[in-house]
Amino acid sequence: MQASDGTAGAACGMAGAVLVLGGARSGKSSFAEGVVTRWPRPWTYVATSRVYDAEMRERVAHHRASRAEGWDTVEEARDIAPVLDAAGARPVLVDCLTLWLTNLLLDGCDIVAAREGLLSALRRRAGPTVLVGNEVGLGIVPDNALARRFRDEAGLLHQAIAREAGRVVFVAAGLPMEMK
Repeated sequence: MQASDGTAGAACGMAGAVLVLGGARSGKSSFAEGVVTRWPRPWTYVATSRVYDAEMRERVAHHRASRAEGWDTVEEARDIAPVLDAAGARPVLVDCLTLWLTNLLLDGCDIVAAREGLLSALRRRAGPTVLVGNEVGLGIVPDNALARRFRDEAGLLHQAIAREAGRVVFVAAGLPMEMK
C-alpha cells in the first residue's frame, strides 16, 4: 500500500500497527488521524465511546466535526475484532482502547479473552491500523479496586500491543515522541 504522500505504506498485521499513547488532551487523536490520512481513502474510524450524558455527546460531536472528509465511522463499544476483519486492507483508526476497556469492564466481560481477540484480529489485518490509548499509569495509585483494575488492565493491554506493533508513539503537549 502506498501513502498519499508517495512514501511506502505500512506493513500488514501487527507490523502495520501503530500504537499512539498519551494523556487526556495530549493531541494523540489528532496525531493518530494524521497518520491514517497519509494512506489513500477510504479510511475507517472505529469509535469505541458510549454516550452517557450531554457532555459526552458534545465531545463526540466535536470529534466528528473535526475529522477530515473521507472517514467511514463505525461505532462499536465492545466487539471491535469483527470490525477490523471487515475493513480488509483499508486503513483503520481505533479511538480509543481505554474507552473500549472501560466498556468491557463495566459490562463484566472477560478482559483476557477480549485482549487476545483484539491481538488476533490485529495479526490478521490486511491493512494498517492505528490504535489510540490513554496512558493512565503515570499518576497515583487509585483508591478503589475498579479503578486499580482499570489502570492495571490498560497497562497490560498497551504492553501487549506495543510488544508486537511496528511503531509506538507517545504524545504529550501535542508533540509526538517515537518510542519504537
